[in-house]
Amino acid sequence: MTETTTDDAAGNTTGGPPTARVETAITADSPKEAISRPRASSTDVKPPVADKRPIERVHHDDTFVDDYEWLRDKDSADTVAYLEAENAYTRSQTAHLEALREAIFTEIKARTQETDLSVPSRIGGYWYYRRTVEGQQYPIACRTKADADDWTPPELNPGVEVAGEQVLVDCNELAEGHDFFSLGALAVSVDGNLLAYSTDVVGDERYTINFSDLRTAQPLPDQIENTMAGATWSLDGSHLFYSTVDDSWRPDKVWRHALGTDSSDDVLVHHETDERFWSSVDRTTSDQFLVINAHSKVTSEARILEADDPTGEFRVVVAREEGIEYSLDHAVVGDSDRLLVLHNRDAVNFALGSGPMDLSSLDQLETVIAASDDIRLSDVDVSATTVTVNLREGGLAQVRVVPVTGEGIGEGANIAFDEELFAAAAAGFSDWRQPFVRLSYGSWVTPATVYDYDPASRDLHLRKRQPVLGGYDPADYVQSREWVTARDGAQVPVSLVRHKSVAARSDAPLLLYGYGSYEISIDPSMSIARLSLLDRGVVFALAHVRGGGEMGRLWYEQGKLLRKKNTFTDYIDVAEQLVTTRWTSRERLVGMGGSAGGLLMGAVANMAPDHFAGIVAQVPFVDSLTTILDPSLPLTVIEWDEWGDPLHDPEVYAYMKSYTPYENIEPQQYPAIYALTSINDTRVYYVEPAKWTARLRATVPDHSAIIFKCEMSAGHGGASGRYDAWKETADYYAWIVDVAGASSAPLAGQPSN
Repeated sequence: MTETTTDDAAGNTTGGPPTARVETAITADSPKEAISRPRASSTDVKPPVADKRPIERVHHDDTFVDDYEWLRDKDSADTVAYLEAENAYTRSQTAHLEALREAIFTEIKARTQETDLSVPSRIGGYWYYRRTVEGQQYPIACRTKADADDWTPPELNPGVEVAGEQVLVDCNELAEGHDFFSLGALAVSVDGNLLAYSTDVVGDERYTINFSDLRTAQPLPDQIENTMAGATWSLDGSHLFYSTVDDSWRPDKVWRHALGTDSSDDVLVHHETDERFWSSVDRTTSDQFLVINAHSKVTSEARILEADDPTGEFRVVVAREEGIEYSLDHAVVGDSDRLLVLHNRDAVNFALGSGPMDLSSLDQLETVIAASDDIRLSDVDVSATTVTVNLREGGLAQVRVVPVTGEGIGEGANIAFDEELFAAAAAGFSDWRQPFVRLSYGSWVTPATVYDYDPASRDLHLRKRQPVLGGYDPADYVQSREWVTARDGAQVPVSLVRHKSVAARSDAPLLLYGYGSYEISIDPSMSIARLSLLDRGVVFALAHVRGGGEMGRLWYEQGKLLRKKNTFTDYIDVAEQLVTTRWTSRERLVGMGGSAGGLLMGAVANMAPDHFAGIVAQVPFVDSLTTILDPSLPLTVIEWDEWGDPLHDPEVYAYMKSYTPYENIEPQQYPAIYALTSINDTRVYYVEPAKWTARLRATVPDHSAIIFKCEMSAGHGGASGRYDAWKETADYYAWIVDVAGASSAPLAGQPSN
């Protein structure tokens, strides 16, 4: 339920060209009545039937009988047996898609440059980068020495040995013998001599920190277990700061570890006792200050300490005030040290101010960028000569570059790009002296691109564009935006991308993605994997519904707490408009969302089941009321600022009960549903989709098209290795193609290999 999405919409998956024609019973020319349900497998395997073991939940004079809460015990043999039975049933019901799954996986793999490397980033005297090797699941983190005054990244060639390369971490070696692997921290000390890195081999996002001496390439004996992902060195490399979580998976403590000592002697430097807040620790780009940030969904507080005094006391900058959010960075203006503060006091879309180092009140700030009703300031980074501001204007992610001179901080201007729809973001300064601004850029048709922007000349230097093998041409695809008038008059933006051979408004199969929570924005990004859908005639659409951040802070606030249903009705209104304007038909429309977007999928399945041929719900937050009622569960108290507090507020309880998917299932015909989760997910427990599908089966007249897959060794993000992730994507993409009645092979006029 927290701020993570597992979506192709975010462009996080890569993909490739078809190698063989795959036949299924459903083609693009099939009559609509024949494609309202996926073709059943020939197997006689019956859907699992979960035992009903009723317990009563009583709150605010309301009693709810929960028949399936027993599935929460993942150590129970009965629970494991049930999950395995669900997986077996899913395999049987999708067995006819095996050839299509394999074709899509082959396309993803063939379009991806498997041996590749990132654009190097300079930190101190080294260029740091990551590379991948064909056949290996995970990246390798490396560095090579930099010339003293050279800030242009070296043009390294994939597959060619890099002179003087030093491997920091080979994730493939660390992952050996484990079904799951995730690299958390990768922190090099300021002098470049020491490395702290953390790993998770279960998927529960609890990491173990290990250390090595980069001068000798030898491991150090220090080890710290059960930490969060990040870690931060003191200026001299004598101490490492890190966070740990409480029993509810809330990062509540920040610790100081003295290198060369046992972790049992580590010193607690901050304990956040307010259960709505969590804590993190970082260092300013200037390396001069350590910063502990404590924040809830609506309030924040920062503490700073000189980084060369690691055993000193952190000082609260501006004491927390309910509803006031701020973040800070260190700037040097002429001979003066200043704090740059991004805040929302009297500024719903945030403002940027500059204040003295002894800042204790936002009243002391001098305005750098004033608040605007139309521009949402979201992030600020500082170097010796430049301030970058990530912002949203007109629904698009953009970057403003502001000069820092001896006279002060200038006005700055947004970087211009040619495409109508795009997303640009400053990546932050890896080094205080960095003269260029590193940018990430992309659109629905332009692959992920890295630029270096020169503030002096205003030139953009192309450093890398994600290679797409197999003859990809952006001109073969069309991106567009439309606006849908929601039932209360709100104007909801909708992004669409299609192959040019698919005519607009031609009743095409269509995948409609949605999220709409936590002020998270799903921005334009080209996805290699998505090409496998587009080339089969599927239109991809994204409903930028309220609750997300695409249109600013007010857009978010209109889709949370007691206005959460706006998220659901916006999505339904978009679906209706896409059908009315003949972009698709109800028989060819598939919805998809993950995590909080999975809640959206569960809600619209109850509210408008006849609008969709199918729904993909990834790690779905579908038993939301049960979760938000239990403060012992991970993140629940933190989440009260997002959803409300149903435990103590009867109005919130009644409102959440009216939409939580698990408790609003009706004996009506539902679309085909594919729910996916992972057993070690600590953000949305596997039990939520497990209970949801069990209750659907017990309630829905025809439930044969409801399937549920639980990865038995993964976390919130699903499979960890890239090949395993591609297979997982190919799995539900094949299901989408089948349910939407799309072509099983690329259509005429579309590329094939």
